[in-house]
Amino acid sequence: MGRWNCHDCKSSFNVLAGTVMQGTHVPLQKWFLAIALVINANKSLSSYQLARDLELTQPTAWYIQTQIRAAMASDQAPLLDGVVEADETYVGGKPRKKNKRDDQLVKRKKGGGPGGSDKTPVIGAVSREGNVVAQIAEDLSGKGILKFVMNTVSPAAKILVTDENMAYRGVRKIMPHGVVNHRYEYVNGPFHTNTIEGFWSL
Repeated sequence: MGRWNCHDCKSSFNVLAGTVMQGTHVPLQKWFLAIALVINANKSLSSYQLARDLELTQPTAWYIQTQIRAAMASDQAPLLDGVVEADETYVGGKPRKKNKRDDQLVKRKKGGGPGGSDKTPVIGAVSREGNVVAQIAEDLSGKGILKFVMNTVSPAAKILVTDENMAYRGVRKIMPHGVVNHRYEYVNGPFHTNTIEGFWSL
């Protein structure tokens, strides 16, 4: 792997400088496989399992895991820019009951998601240029959604596209806002939420 020299500070560096892989002796192919395994694990992936999958020692696999998780939890990610889509969904929970009356009882008792299922609300935003942000939604009111948008989307974004959810009305005060009304259509010229819905399907 090539190295470069900085004429100002007289230090040398390579393409891994400033990344979680800086100074690693583990082949990059195993790093990328580890990232894929950690991201796609349905449940938590143990360092022992990762060590077996990648033919590494357990301490090395544990170090790689902690580096990947630290990078995923970093709050230094740049704000989403360009054309951005935002949406909410519900994930997890127990399967819906067949009896609609039981569904309503579950919804009233547990405050579950749509249809009475006991699911977790999640809100997300994705730039059509590729970056995505998603998090558990503690508040899906207009105030909560506006706070999420301000923390994840750049005010200089070209436009934020959402569905007809009225909770997004406050966004219009800080950036251009486009709406596609799913009761009548799923695409209206450049206005659609197909990108974020595709992310939810994954």
